[in-house]
Amino acid sequence: MKAVFAATINNADPLAALEVGELPEPQPRPFWSTVSVKAATVNHHDIWSLKGVGLAAEATPMILGTDAAGVLDEDIPVRKGLKAGDEVVLYTVIGADGAGVMPGERRTILSERYPGTMAAKTQVPSANVFAKPANLTLDEAAALGTSWLTAYSLVFASAGVKPGDTILIQGAGGGVSTAAVQLAHAAGLEVFVTSRDETKRERALALGADAAFEAGARLPRKVDAVIESVGAATWGHSVRSVRPGGTIAICGATTGDQPGAELTRVFFQDIRVQGNTMGSREDFARLLRFVEHADIHPVIDSTFGLADARAAFAKVLSGDVFGKVVVRI
Repeated sequence: MKAVFAATINNADPLAALEVGELPEPQPRPFWSTVSVKAATVNHHDIWSLKGVGLAAEATPMILGTDAAGVLDEDIPVRKGLKAGDEVVLYTVIGADGAGVMPGERRTILSERYPGTMAAKTQVPSANVFAKPANLTLDEAAALGTSWLTAYSLVFASAGVKPGDTILIQGAGGGVSTAAVQLAHAAGLEVFVTSRDETKRERALALGADAAFEAGARLPRKVDAVIESVGAATWGHSVRSVRPGGTIAICGATTGDQPGAELTRVFFQDIRVQGNTMGSREDFARLLRFVEHADIHPVIDSTFGLADARAAFAKVLSGDVFGKVVVRI
C-alpha cells in the first residue's frame, strides 16, 4: 500500500528522512480494527519523529501520522452502530488503559511503536474507533485526533478554567492554538491571543478571539490561564501574563524547550505549570460531541495529495500555516 514514512532519522534535515512509497498492509490483530484512511493531518510530532525524537533509527521505516479520518473496513460487534463502511475518526493513543495491548504496556502514540495513519490503511484498538461528527468533512475530522484533542484537554482539563474566565493562547495560527481559540470561544471564555503576524492576529479575531496582541506585548490585565505550545520564545511572557494562582498549561515547545524557568516568579505567585500530551479516550468522545453540538469546524490551511506529502511537511516546518495541513490518502 502507499504510505508516507520515515525511512531513517535526520535531525539536521528531517525532510531528507521522509519517503512516500509502498509498504505492507497491516495484518489482522485481535481486538483491533482496520480503517481505510481518507485524510490525515501533519503534526509537529511527525517532524520530531523524522528528527529522531521519540523514534529510533532501528524502528524505521515507520509510517508517520498521529490522526486520521476514514472508512471502517469491518463491523465492530461490541460497538453498537459502527459497521463496515461507516465514516470514522480515530483516537490514536495506545496502551493508556490496556485496550488492545498486553497489561503494563507503556503509553505510545501511533507512529512511535505502532505504524501511523498516513497510509492507505491503518489499525487501532477497536475501542479507539469513533463515528465521525456528522457536521464535519473527512478533512476537518482528520484534525481532531491530535491538535484538537490536545487543545480540548489543555483548555478544559489542564488549565482548569470555567466560562467567564480569561485565557491567553500563545502563537495564533498553529493547529493547537487555532483549535483552542475556537473551543474556548464556544465555551464562553474570554480569549486573548498573541502572534508576530498581523494577518494571523486578524484571523484569530475572526474565529472568536476577543483581543489579539503582538508577541510579548503587555496585556490589559493578567489572565486566569495560558495555553502554551510555543516554548522558549513565549515562556517568559506566559509567566508574566498569568495571575497569581493561575495556570500555564503546556503541550509543546516548537521554539525550544530550554527557556529561563523564572522559578522565583512561579513559586512566589503560586503559578501552576501543567503538562499535557493529547488526552484521554473520554476526552476525545466529549470533544466529538462538543464539535457536533456547537457546529465547530476546524480550520484547514491547505490540502495535499499523498504524492505531495513532502510539500505538506515543508509547509508545517516553515511555520507559515493557519490551522491544519491535510494529506489526502
